[in-house]
Amino acid sequence: MKGRTFVKQKTFPTVIRNRMVRQLVLYISLLVSFSLQAQSEKASITVNDSIQEDSVTTPKPSAFKRAIKKFMNFSDFDTLYISPNRYNYALMATHFSNFEYYSVTSEFPQPQKLSFSPNPHNKIGLYFGWRWIFLGWSVDIDDIYRKTNRKNKGTEFDLSLYSSKLGVDIFYRRTGNNYKIHKIRGFYDEIPSDYSEDFSGLKVDIKRMNLYYIFNNRKFSYPAAFSQSTNQRRNAGTFIAGFSISKHNLDFDYQQLPAYIQERMNPGMKVNKIKYTNANIIFGYAYNWVFARNCLACLSLTPAIAYKASDVDAETQEGKAWYSKFNLDFLLRAGVVYNNGKYFVGTSFVGKNYNYHRNNFSLDNGFGTLQVYAGFNFHLRKEYRKKKTKREY
Repeated sequence: MKGRTFVKQKTFPTVIRNRMVRQLVLYISLLVSFSLQAQSEKASITVNDSIQEDSVTTPKPSAFKRAIKKFMNFSDFDTLYISPNRYNYALMATHFSNFEYYSVTSEFPQPQKLSFSPNPHNKIGLYFGWRWIFLGWSVDIDDIYRKTNRKNKGTEFDLSLYSSKLGVDIFYRRTGNNYKIHKIRGFYDEIPSDYSEDFSGLKVDIKRMNLYYIFNNRKFSYPAAFSQSTNQRRNAGTFIAGFSISKHNLDFDYQQLPAYIQERMNPGMKVNKIKYTNANIIFGYAYNWVFARNCLACLSLTPAIAYKASDVDAETQEGKAWYSKFNLDFLLRAGVVYNNGKYFVGTSFVGKNYNYHRNNFSLDNGFGTLQVYAGFNFHLRKEYRKKKTKREY
């Protein structure tokens, strides 16, 4: 009996079901592929949008804003030449000596000159400093050792602010009536050279403000020489430019001069009152010399071209009139200091000179302050305390 071979045939429903499964798998594959592609495109668009948003929200500042920001950055200096003060506070004891003089000159009909000056004023004081600002109190030594008439004493206010780029001077001076006649020329030949006599007929009131810019501010430091808020490490110099304005009032009662001087005074010297305003353009040079480790010497001279508008009351044919004229004034600064960062000691001198001229009358006056000081810094700044802690660990 022959065997039979049975072949199992697929039915119609089975074929349809398999075809549907294959189509479903294909559809799912296409759907997943499209989904991944869409996500990729969306991510790309999101990144591009983020980049565009960043570029829109953080635009580059203009050249003018960058220049202003750089100009106002007072910590922008070369650390090879200048090192900052690492402490917050300072305590300083100081001694001041103030000097002043006035010279009245006339050339016709014969050259004559009178010079006046009071005795120097000596003050001692104690000052507390924060960064580059010092505040304190000083007393006149004359008030300690002997009684003085305060009506004969003047009033003085002198403030100087030194930063890396800008400097400001505010000066006010009202003189007393404790002057002495020290020099006389062109009156009597028999007057001795050491002649001195009291004179209370001169009163002066001066107000002045200076503002100047330091060009080489990344390598040169005014504060290193005058406020001890930085240390100069290498020699450096700089040009200085700025402007100033001042107002001067002079009362000169020549009738209080000795009779033998009044008899021979030139008519041009008989000026009762002068009021004038100065508008100055300042341009000068300063140099810091590091002559030894932690030792600095500074010298600065800034001439000022002054335009003067004046109101004069004089006993001449000109009477009371307005005059405008150019003159030359000077400002001198000098200092020597030792500063090792913790302790400092030094001396400084700041001198001002003003000139006034009209036809047959000239007035030359000057003020100077000599300071000797010693002190120390304390309380390290936070950033330096952190560095110290890291080294210890």
